[in-house]
Amino acid sequence: MSGPAYGVLRRVTPTASVLLERNPSSMTLEGTNSWVLRGSGAAGSVVVDPGHEDVEHLTLLAKTGAVELIVLTHHHPDHAEGAPWFAERVGAPVRAFDESLCIGGKSLVDGEVIEAGGVRLSVLHTPGHTGDSICLVSDGQLLTGDTILGRGTTVLHDLGDYLRSLRKLIELPGGTIGLPGHGPELPDLATTAREYLAHREERLDQVRSALKVLGADATPRQVVEVVYADVDKALWAPAEWSVRAQLDYLRSEDGE
Repeated sequence: MSGPAYGVLRRVTPTASVLLERNPSSMTLEGTNSWVLRGSGAAGSVVVDPGHEDVEHLTLLAKTGAVELIVLTHHHPDHAEGAPWFAERVGAPVRAFDESLCIGGKSLVDGEVIEAGGVRLSVLHTPGHTGDSICLVSDGQLLTGDTILGRGTTVLHDLGDYLRSLRKLIELPGGTIGLPGHGPELPDLATTAREYLAHREERLDQVRSALKVLGADATPRQVVEVVYADVDKALWAPAEWSVRAQLDYLRSEDGE
């Protein structure tokens, strides 16, 4: 079985190709997917999430051709750290929901439509993993950043926000291809979003059950040791973030 295709631009759809950064970990799976979007006959491209300040990866990304625009799905370093270096190298502006990440361009707005690189991108603000997380809808496909991964589930900052974001994604047309920030592409994003929502509701029930045993004031770590008892302990630290978000959600006044 062949390993991940590092350093090779791989065509996924007629307008989207991916360059996989060599930064594998329990959090990034095989590594960060840097997406290159280019419409037929377009002179330049849109690059989504250049990744870490990994000069080898960014140099290869620059060699994929002229870049018209760089878009960041959120602020985490494995997606955004390399953007300033890359922007200077290719001479393109950087846009993101978080204004502090932007270089030579305005912050993104929910519902905004961008036309660049021969493609049309609609911005969806999908907080939950982070407050500034976005997805991009383009030509029957959705670039998800870390809102939905190609495999496994994402770490959460705010569960209420995340559940609302999932309900937004469930409304996408059937057959919308998911292009995630990590892991393989997904054949039907709306179906995956429904599976994520069911998983989150199941986890909430498990946390509720754990609290009945541990007491209402249980810590995230105590809950993790019960709910994630069958999960590799190497994943317990990131699980604590998600459990903390679940506890905040359950302990909020209205549960929403």
